[in-house]
Amino acid sequence: MHRARKAKDMNKDFIKELFNLHKKNVLVTGATGQLGNEICAAFVGAGAYVIGTDKDLDKKGQVESKNCEYLKMDITDKASVIKTFKEIYARLGKIDILVNNAGVSVFEPFAERPEESFDWVMDVNLKGTFFCIQAYAKHLKDAKSKGNIVNIASIYGILSPDYRIYTDCKRKNSEIYGATKAGIIQMTKYFAVHLAEQKTRVNCVSPGGIINPELHQGDDFVKNYSNRCPMGRMADTKDIIGGILYLSSDASEYVTGQNLVIDGGMSCW
Repeated sequence: MHRARKAKDMNKDFIKELFNLHKKNVLVTGATGQLGNEICAAFVGAGAYVIGTDKDLDKKGQVESKNCEYLKMDITDKASVIKTFKEIYARLGKIDILVNNAGVSVFEPFAERPEESFDWVMDVNLKGTFFCIQAYAKHLKDAKSKGNIVNIASIYGILSPDYRIYTDCKRKNSEIYGATKAGIIQMTKYFAVHLAEQKTRVNCVSPGGIINPELHQGDDFVKNYSNRCPMGRMADTKDIIGGILYLSSDASEYVTGQNLVIDGGMSCW
């Protein structure tokens, strides 16, 4: 039997090493968006080297650091994904962590949803995530190295939005957004199994509603959402970061195929 670890063995170096991300190369998709910007900044702060990718490289959403660079990549275009991964591996030699953060939604009433809107969300959220995992897995196999994938899903992949809270907000969550986020959760489980032989872990984070100070979400909506949430508020982007860093670190080295829900208890109802 294993001897129980004594408290004195749990020294600062051991704890520090659990969460050590120094010298890790991290690829983040959707890197210049609200959550993507915070993810990139957090990894830089944790000592990692970050490659942020996005279809549109908005300067306002970029982190200014010598340990963060940005590359243009359209995740819905398989050739663009293959080219970008090949470039990164040729120059840096490895990607330790892939964070599939890029995602989109649409907000028309479902009865008026055009096919183009439906296809766009499917292409970005599902197909784009798949293309990135596919390209990453190939390089890991060729290099015979282990990897780590963190997908960003949503609580609306596991529950339906309460339409009653959208009293002054036209950005009502869509059925196709929820369906694709549910797909990402299932894809996480699939690849956790199928990439285990490559010693690659695959997990996902499902955030609850995130407050966006640059996008007026409606005072009543924010109040209604907060009243429904056991913790009494919407999430801030920083609330989501801890879970992503945990799943990216060795502190979670025996965790794979899991969906970490960070929603202030909203999904407990």
